[in-house]
Amino acid sequence: MKEPVFTGAATAVVTPFRNGEIDFPAFEHILEQQLEAGIRAIVVCGTTGEASTLTPEERTLLISNAVVCCAGRCKVIAGIGTNNTAQSVRYAKQAEKAGADALLAVTPYYNKASQEGLAVHYFTIANATSLPLIAYNVPSRTGVNLTAETCARLSPHPRINGVKEASGNLSQVAHIRALCGEDFYIWSGNDDQITATMSLGGKGLISVLSNVRPRTAVRIAECCLNGDFAESSRLQCACLPLVDALFSDVNPIPVKAALEELGLCAQELRLPLTPLSEEKRTILRAALHRCPE
Repeated sequence: MKEPVFTGAATAVVTPFRNGEIDFPAFEHILEQQLEAGIRAIVVCGTTGEASTLTPEERTLLISNAVVCCAGRCKVIAGIGTNNTAQSVRYAKQAEKAGADALLAVTPYYNKASQEGLAVHYFTIANATSLPLIAYNVPSRTGVNLTAETCARLSPHPRINGVKEASGNLSQVAHIRALCGEDFYIWSGNDDQITATMSLGGKGLISVLSNVRPRTAVRIAECCLNGDFAESSRLQCACLPLVDALFSDVNPIPVKAALEELGLCAQELRLPLTPLSEEKRTILRAALHRCPE
């Protein structure tokens, strides 16, 4: 039986920039704060990390840096998803060579592949390395939904570990749980649905919120894993204003503004992303101060 890549809270970490280059001292400082808070995995080069603007060399450097910094204290998961299967395979092989523990691959965007195409895409990536692979379903960004039936088709593969579910459709989460084997794992990809997803059998979350409130995200997940859904729900609801503020603009625009408020990195983004408006930043600042640590 396959073991989950991780249980509990993982952070889809930002990529800090300064003067157009990766700010590695800030990146390492953020990772240390995550580790101190008890985060179980770090996702590098994901959507929150502005992966689509990173060069192949920058991707490798970020993954290698995370592996060295984490030093086995948590899992390092490399985002390798693109809309080109061959390119995703190349990134997967680079991530394995750089020391990543697992891979995360978003459904191919823009191409809008059929369910057959999605299945073959994931099988091809999974067959290319020895690392476990997590599929990432986020139709609002990619224009395509990875259905429960396709997840069931993927689930027997020994290296396809499960799915980061960010469709926002809890009925789909339930259908995935019903159709797939017990060792096809589900992680919440929506910070406003952690408790709900875990109540349906999810093993944790891959979070944007945890960039700025890692201890809270860890606690929400741990309560669910310990069967205390009432306390998890209380914490989940207490975080909702901050979660709403973190998604008041395209991710990772607001979370980088929040990290700047906390003195952890500059708000600098790569085009076509632009900084958060002052109006939204005022709301974000207030929500950040109100949300529990």
